[in-house]
Amino acid sequence: MSQRFLLGRLLDLAVVLFGISVVVFLMIRLIPGDAVAIMLGANTDITPERVAALESRLGLDQPILIQYGNWIWGALRGDFGTSVWTGRPVAQEIAANIWPTLELTLLSILVGAGLSIPLGAFMASARGKGAEVAVRIGAIAGLTIPSFWLGIVSIFVLSKLFPGFQALGYVPFTEDPLGNLQRMILPVIALSLPMLANLSRLVRSAMLDALGQDYIRTAKAKGASKRRLIYKHALRNALIPYITSVGVAAGYLLGGAIVVEQVFAIPGLGRLVLGAISERNYPLVQATILVMTAAFVIVNFLVDLLYAVIDPRVSK
Repeated sequence: MSQRFLLGRLLDLAVVLFGISVVVFLMIRLIPGDAVAIMLGANTDITPERVAALESRLGLDQPILIQYGNWIWGALRGDFGTSVWTGRPVAQEIAANIWPTLELTLLSILVGAGLSIPLGAFMASARGKGAEVAVRIGAIAGLTIPSFWLGIVSIFVLSKLFPGFQALGYVPFTEDPLGNLQRMILPVIALSLPMLANLSRLVRSAMLDALGQDYIRTAKAKGASKRRLIYKHALRNALIPYITSVGVAAGYLLGGAIVVEQVFAIPGLGRLVLGAISERNYPLVQATILVMTAAFVIVNFLVDLLYAVIDPRVSK
């Protein structure tokens, strides 16, 4: 990987993160209505004094450029302000809820990305056979079934078949490993299924394209076995577009986790941001959206670097 390529990607990352911060900052301020009056709530007497006090507390009485400068400087130092309702630092609110989301997302990536390679390789090697057609139909179904619907149905079915199975809520892995994994099974299946279906079809297409190349025919003429052709030669070249798609899919899993967490009552960032939106807790909304979108961008930045390591031609 060349130094020029790395510096270029770092510059792109900085520009994108700056743009995200501006959009998130302005998005809250462009919401129709008086944000301060909304935050005071319907059960509070909205007086000029109360409005002025809250504006001063949130820094909304300053010019917008100074507001943005103070906010982004605090964010760079890990200070996102104070939650309007709890009075706790926003960073503490996020830290207390981020681990369930990270665990759900990472497990979903492991399941979706890990199983898609052998599944896609099987579909490519068994092209045209009944088993391949059945798996391909299942992959298409996985792309069309919404995660929240699959989650609701799976809870209903499992409660009928196994009434004692714990499918809702969350317990930390360090406190109860078995209970944690038990509660993660259904959310991970619901969240990872679209990723598994999409990536397995991608691996199948990439491998079928690779199997038609000249170097595969040359290796076959030299007596290479079918297994060696598929899993050593074709699969290696199919992994390049696969890795890029994993990075994009991982980012979208963060968005999908918001819905899945609601279905399975998991106290993660999804429930946190939805609760903050309903409570008009704008400092918490800003910070949570910024963290989630920044995570999406950083994951794709790391994928770009990995892509360049696998195929050095990209960095030239």
